[in-house]
Amino acid sequence: MLLIVDNGSIYTKNLVDFLNNKKISFEKQTPDLLDLKLLDNYNSFILSGRRKNEKKTNEINSKIVNYAIQNNKKLLGICYGAEILALTLGGTIRKLSLPQKCNEKIIINRKNLLSNDDLHVFESHGFEISKLPNILLVVGESKNCKFEIIQYIKKPIFGTQFHPEMSDDGQNLIQKFCSL
Repeated sequence: MLLIVDNGSIYTKNLVDFLNNKKISFEKQTPDLLDLKLLDNYNSFILSGRRKNEKKTNEINSKIVNYAIQNNKKLLGICYGAEILALTLGGTIRKLSLPQKCNEKIIINRKNLLSNDDLHVFESHGFEISKLPNILLVVGESKNCKFEIIQYIKKPIFGTQFHPEMSDDGQNLIQKFCSL
């Protein structure tokens, strides 16, 4: 079973609609209501983007990242989800001088399980990953961001700086993640 951790992104509805249309079974929960003792009930996780920075939300998402790593569970972090993945493992993020809100072409530069072709996606973020920990690999980049898609070495744990739920190419990436 897939768990969507809804961190308050305005795009989570698009993710839910896509999964429902594809008949992909999932549950959705907000971090404040999530019982971390029940994580064993899920084989994969999607961490959504967020609207605001909250310490408690960050702590819960970091625990989910660590749980997925330690228990060999699949994880896809979207926007904030990718940032918390990097932060949890020792990376850094930075605030952008101007928020990104545009369509972007992602160049795939490493063989991976989600996409081997370049992607056309939608960006919407005010922060981005600025330093990647050694355990995470760059899978895709764009002219504006060098860490568009990241992956934990040898595990099905990924992050996307962009919002895959907002484009056809991105939705294909989500579908491939769900079928791993």
